Amino acid sequence: MRSRTIEAVAAFALFALGAAACGKSGGDAPSSSPSPSGSAAAAPPGSGPVTLSYWASNQGPSLEDDKKVLQPELDKFEKQTGIKVKLEVIPWSDLLNRILGATTSGKGPDVLNIGNSWSASLQATGAFLPFDGAALAKVGGKDRFIPASMSATGAPGQPPASVPLYGLAYGLFYNKKMFADGGVEEPPATWAELVAVAKKLTDAKSGRYGLAIMGASYTENAHFAFMFGRQHGAKIFEGKQARFDDPELVAGVKQYIDLLSVHKVVNPSNAEYVNDTQILKDFAAGKAAMLMIQSYAATAIEQNGLARDAYGVAPIPLPDPLPANGKRVNSHVAGINIAVFEDSKHKDAALELVAFMTSPAEQRILNAAFNSLPVVTEAYADERFKTANIQVFQKVLAETAESMPMMEETTQFETLVGTATKDLLAEAASGKAVDEAAIRAKLTKANQQMVSGK
Repeated sequence: MRSRTIEAVAAFALFALGAAACGKSGGDAPSSSPSPSGSAAAAPPGSGPVTLSYWASNQGPSLEDDKKVLQPELDKFEKQTGIKVKLEVIPWSDLLNRILGATTSGKGPDVLNIGNSWSASLQATGAFLPFDGAALAKVGGKDRFIPASMSATGAPGQPPASVPLYGLAYGLFYNKKMFADGGVEEPPATWAELVAVAKKLTDAKSGRYGLAIMGASYTENAHFAFMFGRQHGAKIFEGKQARFDDPELVAGVKQYIDLLSVHKVVNPSNAEYVNDTQILKDFAAGKAAMLMIQSYAATAIEQNGLARDAYGVAPIPLPDPLPANGKRVNSHVAGINIAVFEDSKHKDAALELVAFMTSPAEQRILNAAFNSLPVVTEAYADERFKTANIQVFQKVLAETAESMPMMEETTQFETLVGTATKDLLAEAASGKAVDEAAIRAKLTKANQQMVSGK
């Protein structure tokens, strides 16, 4: 098991340094070194109550915000079960490196959060407890969870390596005042309408643009390459064979880059934005009329001064008509999963914590706090999830979201294609023409890197 883990992690690490996966976009920079700090040693029999270590991902505007949300719930869990939980909230820029270090050293936490698009890659390390029938039963059973979220828990045909915790989906946030001032009455319903509205609301001389993007975030770029590629019928992989430079994926990437290079509805400075901090400020300040971003962004938008009733949310519009063989995909199945380390000496207690965190009561509390989506159906009975904005995201997740390919190679797709897209956006921002041939050349290089591993 250990040799398999080391081999799988080595292959994974070549392409996955610091990926921000499917959660809050906190940047793509890796940490300098993995650290096992926060790991819980096994308590000898009879030595006292069990203490679990839990690595939580950063879901709120800051690590402290997360602690304020999570600690009272973990205290509640301790009161109910007698099991203590040592919490550490880890930024997305560090989380994957910490996990990779733990999988090779065996000195990880008992329970941890992962970006759901990492599921199959991390599953291949053998470092996570498989959620087979018995383990799933201990956390409420497979049927507890929304099917879309369960589709992003590991490779097909294998027991899940994790279970859903927080659901997320992409949507189109729009500034109602900017729309009204520009004479736009409704959010765009097609991609052509989105481009037209963005052009109408762009005034570069005044520093106002129709859209804002995180152009230097390779993970965010990879998500849009996947989503828009699927709209054009891209397959991404044929078996394990990469198809990054197929015409359909080239067209999907071009659809995204054209917002900056052709339509000029994105501020060129956005090509340098590695995380969501600045675009959320720009949106709240009226410097960008629209954002294509996940549901979690609502908290920071409001903290930046834009009231909840001053913005709306709509699905990211699709091309109409769809290209031949195109799919109605305007989000990947985004979200955060929760997993148990195979090396944990407290597996039963760890599964109790997973069951608690995914219970309907906790799903209501946690997802309301983080502006994410419950992953269990029962939780949606809460009035907090019946708002118009949340229902948009819920509908997208259930009907027009598609899971990233659940295979080891997906993280390599994110890194290689996301980085290629980042480089192309930087070229467009500098004034260089970025046409179909330039995009194909970059994606061909990414394809070759995938094959060679370099």
